[in-house]
Amino acid sequence: MASKQKVWVLGNGQLGAMLSHAGQPLAIEVLPVDIMTPTDVKLLLADDDIITAEREQWPESALSLQLSSHRNFINGPVFGRLADRYSQKSLLDELKVATAPWELVDDNTDVNALYAKYGERVLMKRRTGGYDGKGQHWLKQAENGQIPADWRNLAIAEQAIDFDEEVSVVGVRTHSGECFFYPLTLNLHQDGILMASISPLPRLAPLQDEANAMLGTIMHGLNYVGVMAMECFRVGEHLLVNELAPRVHNSGHWTQAGTHMDQFQLHLRALCNLPIQQPQVNFPCVMVNLIGIDKDDRWLSLPNAELFWYDKEVRPGRKVGHLNLSVHNTAMLEDSVAKLKSWMPLQYQAPLEWILRSSEF
Repeated sequence: MASKQKVWVLGNGQLGAMLSHAGQPLAIEVLPVDIMTPTDVKLLLADDDIITAEREQWPESALSLQLSSHRNFINGPVFGRLADRYSQKSLLDELKVATAPWELVDDNTDVNALYAKYGERVLMKRRTGGYDGKGQHWLKQAENGQIPADWRNLAIAEQAIDFDEEVSVVGVRTHSGECFFYPLTLNLHQDGILMASISPLPRLAPLQDEANAMLGTIMHGLNYVGVMAMECFRVGEHLLVNELAPRVHNSGHWTQAGTHMDQFQLHLRALCNLPIQQPQVNFPCVMVNLIGIDKDDRWLSLPNAELFWYDKEVRPGRKVGHLNLSVHNTAMLEDSVAKLKSWMPLQYQAPLEWILRSSEF
């Protein structure tokens, strides 16, 4: 009997857990690794094991070094390149993929020159480490905003984009260079954290070819293998790339309920060089992120809900799970959202209203 293919994951958070779950029906043993805890234990890696990551950055430790130096660490050079916003933005410019105008903030950067170039509101982003709205600082000319001294050489400055909507696309590239894409997803962020996603929406279909071409150009340019997510601003009839994630992504969680092959299985198939077809959408889906709230078993009573609970300590602002609501008909969605509104705290009222307002299937 042949031994199982093993895929090791740098990191053991919820993405690693969902990759592990997706590997079971494929007879792939997925092994998420806690790289945050110092240990002298060495992993028993075989030459044909495959290494991936659930995060762009990780601390240097004995375990992370062992994993990242393995010959089958897929996309090894990509993670650091995309984790740094300076090199990520430089890549987009090099590939001629549209993104917000930007520049590096260094010792010589003058704040008034930034206002003159980009307008009265300029967004500064830390080069590394920022996520879920962290690592950002607004410069506002009306408030005489100044560049913090400890941000120079560690941040970029971007033109503020007056966007119409936030969308994302999740795609995959195989070892042979084939690319497949899920439908565009409409996203709502609140305080920089993704609160809800809806996909597919017929009205976004005209933008799909542009999104596929942009993400395809990026994955080809990096010789990338596996799933990648591209978060964008919709400005009129075109897209601007906001950020890239070289991994499975929060805005792709809807694929667990809405498609015949979710993003986690797609990633594993690509890494392990298994056959891939175009993922088929079974029905539209709404994803609701569960942020800093306690588990409520009433969610399980909804006829169209799948709960993914991460079993993490509940803290304010922390992602502790998500709900996927399959949209078989509008009445069912409206009824489920109405129940969620009565069960969930104040910060969920606006996102739930947004779901009803935006779900034009």
